Amino acid sequence: MNNTITFEDFTKIDLRVGTIIEVNDFPEARNPAYQLVIDFGELGIKKSSAQITTLYKKEDLLQKQIVAVVNFPKKQIAKFMSECLVLGAVNGADVILLNPENKVKNGSTVA
Repeated sequence: MNNTITFEDFTKIDLRVGTIIEVNDFPEARNPAYQLVIDFGELGIKKSSAQITTLYKKEDLLQKQIVAVVNFPKKQIAKFMSECLVLGAVNGADVILLNPENKVKNGSTVA
């Protein structure tokens, strides 16, 4: 196990469910990636870059629900501003998106 955090540290992380509503190629990224536009319900629309091109086609990502950290500061990636961090399990070179088993309301918290 890496560094241990307190429960209070964990409660600072805002994990939410959102639905991918737009997927674009991101040729300027250092590693193959997509630009995602994600609907988080009452939290609004946020953008993210995700290195998930080995397992996912753009058309398969549309309307897919994902889990993301929504309270990180924005991060500049090439000419793109990422506003959230989409979560996935790393399996070698592949990233497998984390998502709810059943459809839930966009913006739902993850506990």
